[in-house]
Amino acid sequence: MPVSFLSNEQRESYGRYTGAPSPDDLARYFHLDDSDHALIAQKRGAHNRLGFAVQLGTLRYLGTFLEDPLAVPAPVLHTLAKQLRIKTFDDAKAYSTCEQRWQHATEIQTHYGYVEITERQIGFHLTRWLYALCWTGTDRPTVLFERAVTWLVTHKVLLPGSSTLERYIARLRSRVEERLWHALGRGISSEQQVRLESLLLVPVGSRSSPLDQLRKGPVMVSSRSLVVALMRLHSVRELGIRLPAAARIPATRVAALARFAGAAKVSAILRLPNPRRLATLVAFVHCLEASAQDDGLEVLEVLLRELFGDAIKADKKSRLRTLKDLDQAAATLASACQMLLDTSLPDGDLRTRLFEKIPRNALTLALEGVNALIRPADDVYYQELDAKYKTVRCFLPALVEHIRFGTNVAGQPVVAAFDWLRSNIARKKPGNDAPREVIRKPWQRHVLREDGNVDFHAYTFCVLNELHIALRRRDVFVSPSWRYADPRAGLLDGMEWEATRPIICRTLGLSAQPEPTLSALANELDRTYRAVAARLPDNPAVRFDQVGDKQELVLSPLDKLDEPASLIALRERVAGMLPRVDLPELILEVAARTGFTDAFTHLSERTARATDLPISLCAVLMAEACNTGPEPLIRGDIPALKRDRLSWVDQNYVRDDTLTAANAILVAAQSRLALANLWGGGEVASADGIRFVVPVRTVHAGPNPKYFGIGRGVTWYNLISDQFSGLNDITVPGTLRDSLILLAVVLEQQTDLQPTQIMTDTGAYSDVVFGLFRLLGYRFSPRLADVGGTRFWRIDPQANYGLLNTISAHNLSLKKIVPHWDDMLRLVGSLKLGLVPATGIMRTLQVGDRPTRLAQAIAEFGRIDKTLHTLTYIDDEAKRRGTLTQLNRGEGRHSVARAVFHGKRGELRQHYREGQEDQLGALGLVLNMIVLWNSIYMEAALDQLRADGYTVKDEDVARLSPLLHEHINMLGRYSFSVPDAVANGELRPLRDPADEE
Repeated sequence: MPVSFLSNEQRESYGRYTGAPSPDDLARYFHLDDSDHALIAQKRGAHNRLGFAVQLGTLRYLGTFLEDPLAVPAPVLHTLAKQLRIKTFDDAKAYSTCEQRWQHATEIQTHYGYVEITERQIGFHLTRWLYALCWTGTDRPTVLFERAVTWLVTHKVLLPGSSTLERYIARLRSRVEERLWHALGRGISSEQQVRLESLLLVPVGSRSSPLDQLRKGPVMVSSRSLVVALMRLHSVRELGIRLPAAARIPATRVAALARFAGAAKVSAILRLPNPRRLATLVAFVHCLEASAQDDGLEVLEVLLRELFGDAIKADKKSRLRTLKDLDQAAATLASACQMLLDTSLPDGDLRTRLFEKIPRNALTLALEGVNALIRPADDVYYQELDAKYKTVRCFLPALVEHIRFGTNVAGQPVVAAFDWLRSNIARKKPGNDAPREVIRKPWQRHVLREDGNVDFHAYTFCVLNELHIALRRRDVFVSPSWRYADPRAGLLDGMEWEATRPIICRTLGLSAQPEPTLSALANELDRTYRAVAARLPDNPAVRFDQVGDKQELVLSPLDKLDEPASLIALRERVAGMLPRVDLPELILEVAARTGFTDAFTHLSERTARATDLPISLCAVLMAEACNTGPEPLIRGDIPALKRDRLSWVDQNYVRDDTLTAANAILVAAQSRLALANLWGGGEVASADGIRFVVPVRTVHAGPNPKYFGIGRGVTWYNLISDQFSGLNDITVPGTLRDSLILLAVVLEQQTDLQPTQIMTDTGAYSDVVFGLFRLLGYRFSPRLADVGGTRFWRIDPQANYGLLNTISAHNLSLKKIVPHWDDMLRLVGSLKLGLVPATGIMRTLQVGDRPTRLAQAIAEFGRIDKTLHTLTYIDDEAKRRGTLTQLNRGEGRHSVARAVFHGKRGELRQHYREGQEDQLGALGLVLNMIVLWNSIYMEAALDQLRADGYTVKDEDVARLSPLLHEHINMLGRYSFSVPDAVANGELRPLRDPADEE
């Protein structure tokens, strides 16, 4: 553990003013009350009174005395002099060298109760507080240092020397880490320790260690791949690693060690001290069980989806082949039916005449042919499935042996049937006691034989089909797991919920009882209906068309908004002034301006840094974002760009948590720009996805011919603010329904911006989403592509809403909401506090063929908000145009993303989920850098235009966009250097458009 972890800048700013205090800080720390004035009044001379006040304010603000007491920012002197009614303080400089200042410092320390850190009680309380922080979190030493300084200032403790506090924190972290290592190693037998250590040894004749093999998850979708994945899970379980429950080790600490073991080279782990090496392996195996189980279930999900999907395709092909035979048989039966319907034929001669025209054998064959070829409406394609039973037989024994499912009430029949398969799969004659609740009507004719027994093959496919549905809805789950755990496990309950309910209700603006909130919503809906109906005759965008016996509302599309000549000219002029720049220089410049590289910490939670580390980090981020790999960036003559350095940085610094922290810094920098605030205040955000083909073998990609052709791909789902900055992103295989991931991408974003109005395209539309967003305090505002097909709901069936009466025939029932109100509050409270996964909850609430009562209640609540949104959407052109504008910003950002992600034909070539997320996270980070850099220089260009007398209209500026990239070079071999002036904080010279002509 290195003792020195502060940078030179941090060490120099410790206990010093780094700039003028803010107005709030001046009011808080430098305000003199009556007792202060009384004490200061005892000093003789204006310079002594001012110096005493400055030392007092400095101590309160910094926690220490300055060597030169008057070396403070001018606002501090002016604030204190004004309170002391000292008009001039030119002669106050003498105070800095007089002996009186030392006496004043001692007097201030004694009178105001400031103590030294060496006092026993102070050291005890500080140590206990910092120890708890270290034990429960993974904060960097610099963060702990800053928090310790804040604690000392708050508790009136004089700051010690920076090196003293540095060594103190380093020793404390070492103690915590040693405790963690010993806690993880406690209870590990010598036999288990030998097994763990053997994971690091490379067997003779092999090129990789068992640890390397365990770290590799499945990349193919096949029955063989599923068996291998399940055997990997079995190998992990055989190690028998269980964390000691009594130790109460924080999950974040275990996960941090596991991340290191999952990414570091085996040789690096071997070099660790024995206790730490053992603890690292224990943490890795403990976390790997959940990951391995998830990988196995992910292969199972895709395999079952392909199995049942291929059966549907095979049935369609078979139907096409037999269509001619079906037509012939149907034609024969049609002729027979025509004779039966002929009333002119006497009933007695009907059979004779029929067989004369159509022989009995021909009629029998036609009937048999039709019966053989027709399919019921709820066909399960069993014949095609049964042909694939060998595939199922390959993986089913391993599946039932190694996977144990938990369940809620809805999934109990599935788990009972799965457990029966486990008990009977090895028998030659399975028992006749198979649970039959799982056999739904479409399967009964295949599973149930005439003698009452079950067909084992058909029963197996029936159970797998129901398991696939239940797993997708999370009615069944496993433990431990990251992605397939019980999404309800973290819900607030019992006394915890009783204590939290009032806080949740106040935070979300909801009532503990349903009546007040529902009554207010009912009134809002009624008022909105009446207001929109009153304005409807004057709304040229809305008309009613007669479709059959119904009237349908038609909303005219928005006319293109004309761009004034001033806007076109301003856009061209600003774009022409932006400096031409290589992407590496842009990234380095943004790093220098924002310090976002400080968010990237070493994987092992140590303070490992290296010379010119920001350059290496920027190179790795660019290699990932541009999809080129590191090859174009490698320079053998520059240590920061050597191959081994870039590989080391990529493995140890770039990961989900560091990317998220760095992104928060960039978003905050963008939001501080005056230009960005003209575009929006951060209250609005939109969500949309961009698709990437994944041409490599992986289970973390899905098919969709529309987007991926004959291959597979992923969707990168983004949340974008009205300031053009990306707030959060989620990578999902294939093209998962937007409504399943929308809530997660909003709730899990970790920036300073907190948007409350969320805009999406029609894909994220569902009643449940409307309900949850309204309960959580958001306004869900999707673009409505087909208003005519939208249902308008009402609460009062007798209310007269004029022209809207014809389209608002659907009645809401508040009785469906009232009994479940407390459960709805408990759910949104748990989501708000991050106790349950949003994606998992959305899976359980999607209203399908068997929705839960809670899902029905949330959907009913959502219909109120959906109707409110639809009414205001058709009534307010500004709202429709604002939604379209924000969605266009998302599309524009995706266009820039395509331009940046140009390498390897724009295809994502990562086998594993973590690699996909990290690479696309780096892409999002670079996009935010481009937006920030463009915004900074656009602001400078606008300032220069105003200074030159050019007319710049605010309404034109509000329609500019920083999503430009023509002036940025992203191709070729790159040089990571910036001009000295830019490195010192200056801007590059703007281009003169005249020079470009």
